[in-house]
Amino acid sequence: MDEEYIKSLLDRERHDFSQISSGDWIKEARLDAIQYILNKRDLLGFTSQTAYLSVIYLDRFLSRRSIDEEKYWAVRLLSMACLSLAAKVEECTVPALPEFCFEEYSFESSVIQRMELLVLNTLEWKMGSLTPFAFTQFFLTKFCQSSLQRNAMSTIVEVILGSLKDVEIMCYRSSVIAASATLVALDPRLTRDALEHKISLLSSSDVLKIEDVVSCYYQILEFDTLKLNRGDIMSPDLSPNQLQIDEVLGSSSVTTAANAKRKRLIFNQNDDISPKKRQN
Repeated sequence: MDEEYIKSLLDRERHDFSQISSGDWIKEARLDAIQYILNKRDLLGFTSQTAYLSVIYLDRFLSRRSIDEEKYWAVRLLSMACLSLAAKVEECTVPALPEFCFEEYSFESSVIQRMELLVLNTLEWKMGSLTPFAFTQFFLTKFCQSSLQRNAMSTIVEVILGSLKDVEIMCYRSSVIAASATLVALDPRLTRDALEHKISLLSSSDVLKIEDVVSCYYQILEFDTLKLNRGDIMSPDLSPNQLQIDEVLGSSSVTTAANAKRKRLIFNQNDDISPKKRQN
């Protein structure tokens, strides 16, 4: 992977995240959604790239629209739609929509499809976001001896997937996360001077800001991403009685992009989209 190609990727990077609501419930619901995505990635055999891309969709959506407080099930529906869309972008074979449902609850395929369409419209059909995995091989070859690269890559992937859970880390560019995660995986005890020295050796350092990489490196360490599979996810009540579509999705009460307010999720039809409990 040559440096000219990496520079072209750096030039293509978008940084279009806005601040996600800081409410405790949405943070918990987001963590639950990410755990669902990671679990489904394993069950359905998806790549780490697919999982990461789906979380990018999730965060971009939540930065532009709001969901009524405590509607955890609506965030779960959103996570299903985001993972399905990411799979359609990245995977050669995409399972049928029922395969994306939770073990405890399921949604009609038509409901998931409508959420997919809402995600597409909210993100303005810009689904080709770069992830850190576009850059990891490049940084690994720059920061690590070839004899050690094979073992290091699995740790880098673990660090990157762990970083999904921290909204602050996700605010960095993918290239910054990739560089920082690679350095954390190779040596979590680097001093600031050592970090600056390593980054300055890259010809792409004029595009990759040293301060961003240093800050992200320490943010990853602070978050302790290597404890990815702790399983500390809550299980809220996801099945309110007779929830109507006009309570959840749509665009009848939206604001323009210029005023920077998130759009509220409202359907404008009266279909019942309550998640259905699976029968034993």
